[in-house]
Amino acid sequence: MLSIQDLVKTFGDHRAIDGLNLELGAGLVGLVGHNGAGKTTLMQMLATITRPSQGRLLLDGQDIVARPELMRRRLGYLPQDFGVYPQLTAREFLQYFAALKGVRDGRRIQQLLELVNLHEHADRLATGFSGGMRQRLGIAQALLNDPDVLIVDEPTAGLDPEERLRFRQLLSELGFSRLVIVSTHIVSDIENMATHLAILRQGRLLAFSSPEALVAAAEGQVWTALLEPGHYEALRRDVHVLQTQRQGRLIQVRMAHAERPCAEAQATLPSLEEALMAQRYADTRHLGLAA
Repeated sequence: MLSIQDLVKTFGDHRAIDGLNLELGAGLVGLVGHNGAGKTTLMQMLATITRPSQGRLLLDGQDIVARPELMRRRLGYLPQDFGVYPQLTAREFLQYFAALKGVRDGRRIQQLLELVNLHEHADRLATGFSGGMRQRLGIAQALLNDPDVLIVDEPTAGLDPEERLRFRQLLSELGFSRLVIVSTHIVSDIENMATHLAILRQGRLLAFSSPEALVAAAEGQVWTALLEPGHYEALRRDVHVLQTQRQGRLIQVRMAHAERPCAEAQATLPSLEEALMAQRYADTRHLGLAA
């Protein structure tokens, strides 16, 4: 559905996106990377907010750089900094955006209010909503035109745990029938709902795979050991420490390394977050990328 070919975006001498290639179809794709990895820049290009410096973006074979309206009529977009108008209720807010998007089916607004569980608050001023309620209102406006492509940037930032769970479930269900692209640096937000993860670092694509495959690839690279403090201090210079915990006078360590780092170390099944950290550690060592 969406083809990204040799994509480059520069700001002066800085390459925010550096030769990116991806082929995306229906499902939920998580864009993962540290702040500054290029996630937001990529999403803005996909949403036709900014133009690439080089490369092509094709939606069903059609060039959306040359003809951005082809993407915009099929796109739903929720940016990271989503605001509401202080004088509008939730219903009025959606009516306003429906008019902007040319959506004339009055039933659509009520359907979306029910989908995001805001129907009981439809006539409240949106400025009084919690962070999670505002995010759900943002998703409702993004879905007004029943888009084929939904792009969501850092959707759970600032939400409490209950709201995060509810929002993740909503995004997961939306990914059953369309392409949903979710940017986040919080791995736990997408590990149980993403069909694929695209791992970005300094504008480059390091990996594109399923969460299960990424975890499998990291097996044998994550280790646990119970160490004396002196041994731990000596070892930490040569491994990537993932987690430490005191156990009496000893230190329980989880660490990433390509080979068994010490006699006490035992291989352990990594979490997805540990698998990604192990991969970043390997890429830093072998590809010369900045830590």
